[in-house]
Amino acid sequence: MQTQNLTRRSFFAAAGAAAALPAFGAAKPLIGIEMYSVRQEMAKDIFTPVKTVARMGYQCVEFYGPYIGWTMDQVKEMRKLLDSLNVKCLSTHNGSNNLLPENMQKTIEWNQALGSKYIVMASAGKVEPTIDGWKKVADVLTKADEIARKSGCAVGFHNHQLEWRPVEGQKPLEILAKNTPKSVILQLDVGTCVETGNDPAAWIRSNPGRLKSIHCKEWSKEKGYRVLFGEGDSPWKDIFKAAESAGGIEFYLIEQEGHELPPYEAVEKCLANFRKIYGA
Repeated sequence: MQTQNLTRRSFFAAAGAAAALPAFGAAKPLIGIEMYSVRQEMAKDIFTPVKTVARMGYQCVEFYGPYIGWTMDQVKEMRKLLDSLNVKCLSTHNGSNNLLPENMQKTIEWNQALGSKYIVMASAGKVEPTIDGWKKVADVLTKADEIARKSGCAVGFHNHQLEWRPVEGQKPLEILAKNTPKSVILQLDVGTCVETGNDPAAWIRSNPGRLKSIHCKEWSKEKGYRVLFGEGDSPWKDIFKAAESAGGIEFYLIEQEGHELPPYEAVEKCLANFRKIYGA
């Protein structure tokens, strides 16, 4: 009887400990695409590319800069299309001006109409290369996030190579992380992280809960960014594990800078590679 009770206690203790730990793969994030990957096609017609990537099996899309120039009628038509395809738009990429207080009302309105909840600054633009210069960017993000959260949205920042290169002894991305509230999303661009010699999994673990999404952009020493997902130097298994155990990931976004294959063929192959590596 004593042994039985001990066994039961051990079982429930182990179960409780397991429940307290994030379970890698327990709730699979969505797999989406940054529509910049098929920008040549988006320039012709904004609707056909969405239908095409949906047929491939992409579950969500992220629209880039030009979406803010769509009319509200176009935005509503796009939302109707997304709903009919059972595809979500969870985030958008924006120029830094879109996040200024005087422009946030339109930015929020366009995002809400699309169903997007994350308004991501795609680039900080021209920044004074000092710690104070990057703190000013952090201030813009913080103020924009305060406004966005009143409407149920959130603000994020997407890094490029520049944010990994130290200024006055500090990496700009670290300055932004330290000087913004944890509610500001840090959308990791894997390719630029790997290119600049940084460890993407370590970065994710050092900023728990702040990712929400990751740009799955590949990079290789031989071909740079003209390489398909899974065919470069990025440690994807480690990235997935860190993202799902610590990063707070909700969706992955394939981003293809360019390739010898036509855009649609390239992103379809990227999705197949993702599923193979991830195990989906």
